[in-house]
Amino acid sequence: MLTYLAPNHSFSINKPTEPKVLLNELQRIRQTIIHEGGKIFRQWQPSITRQTFKDSALNLAYYLALRHEDLRQLQLALMPWGLSSLGRIEGRVLPNLEAAIATLGAVCHQDPALLPQRPSLEAFFSGERLLSQHTEEVFGKSLNQRQVRIMVTLPTEAATNYQLVQELVQRGTDCIRINCAHDNAEQWLAMINHLRQAEVETGRDCKVFMDIGGPKPRLGTVLPAKNKQRVHQGDRLLLSKKVPITADAKIFKANCTIPEILSQLEINHSVWINDGKIGARVKSLLPEGVLLEITHARTKGEKLRPDKGINFPDTILHLSPLTSKDQHDLDFIALHADIIGYSFVQQATDIELLQLELQARLCANWRKPAIVAKIETPEAVKNLPELIVRAAGKQPFGVMIARGDLAVEIGYQRLAEIQEEILWLCQAAHVPVIWATQVLENLVKKRTPSRAEMTDAAMAERAECVMLNKGAYITEAVTILDDVLTRMEAHQSKKTPQLRALHSW
Repeated sequence: MLTYLAPNHSFSINKPTEPKVLLNELQRIRQTIIHEGGKIFRQWQPSITRQTFKDSALNLAYYLALRHEDLRQLQLALMPWGLSSLGRIEGRVLPNLEAAIATLGAVCHQDPALLPQRPSLEAFFSGERLLSQHTEEVFGKSLNQRQVRIMVTLPTEAATNYQLVQELVQRGTDCIRINCAHDNAEQWLAMINHLRQAEVETGRDCKVFMDIGGPKPRLGTVLPAKNKQRVHQGDRLLLSKKVPITADAKIFKANCTIPEILSQLEINHSVWINDGKIGARVKSLLPEGVLLEITHARTKGEKLRPDKGINFPDTILHLSPLTSKDQHDLDFIALHADIIGYSFVQQATDIELLQLELQARLCANWRKPAIVAKIETPEAVKNLPELIVRAAGKQPFGVMIARGDLAVEIGYQRLAEIQEEILWLCQAAHVPVIWATQVLENLVKKRTPSRAEMTDAAMAERAECVMLNKGAYITEAVTILDDVLTRMEAHQSKKTPQLRALHSW
């Protein structure tokens, strides 16, 4: 028998729970979240100067307090009475609880004076209104029926091919992304000029999202072991601080482009290379770097290639999220970007660092660009509430679920779980989310989508924006994604099914 252990009662699915018992329990939960959530909110208040975010921050605080309890069996006990199961409470914690309490009070003939007042319709749906408002502050107004925005990463070609940019905007792109890890300021400006021209010709607004590169560690020079071109499970790799000069008969060698990271590693820490294709573990710490043992590789082996990314999921890296190149790029980004993508954000002080840099460049207008924090490490997930408050408390803010790095950092088996938790937390804070990495990748690159990625694109409707990466068939992908998202919005809004009439049967 399933039970939920509350302070004064346990709920069973074998017989209905009396409504009076449920009423008392919801009253207790309401008092708890007001008390505990209030304490969290008061700690945040000094960081919040943006008036439109105050109610959202309070709702987030209530949500965190609510989710400290296991409510699963209470949810089951509420269902037979036709009451809210609390399963869609994220955007309106207190109004949802108070509506359920008011209904239970009526069932129990409780004196209304002893109950919280039933929320007005405006109060009950204020979470949806605030999320829509905050999404517009980041991405602008939606110009068609589709509420979920589409973002497209521009290739270098967009600097010289106006027709590509014009077609992307015409087909429904709401935001173009420029990855500042690639190309240069001259090419970025050409892309933006093409976009502005396309906006005039199509009559559609499109935001500019510029992604700061951040301190992404990569392989530098790679020296294979003699007579061996691929690494296999059990092989050794010397990851060094300096560029390797001489090859070794048995050991592969490569340098890390951010050498100070190697001093932060410990024995048995895991290391992943090339988006998780190659796994390794630290065997020993050496003056010149670290010796790794390969733990994961295909049976036929994997090639170690220069410039492939490296992840250190067991290590909390103490690095500034802004490199010297980022500082230089910010001179351009601050003047031209509507939205700034912030890589390698891990703690609240990282948000403050970027805000200070914007103040130095834009003075009183520093709050004008929106910030989007890319969530790609376990540390960022853990600190997400503080990241949200420090950023959204001062300027328009969004979150990108960077599923590529995040999957490597937390493990692929946890990605779906953590993705859901990020979506819930951001909905509680009324903060827009970007669903990113490998969306319709086969379609974009090969013209033929896999069945799984079509389902993934449909699931992306629960975010406020979906990002497509560059590829030969990107314009076709925008058209198809626009169609998929428009269709899904008729069936689903965040976690809530929309019961449109079905015509398949």
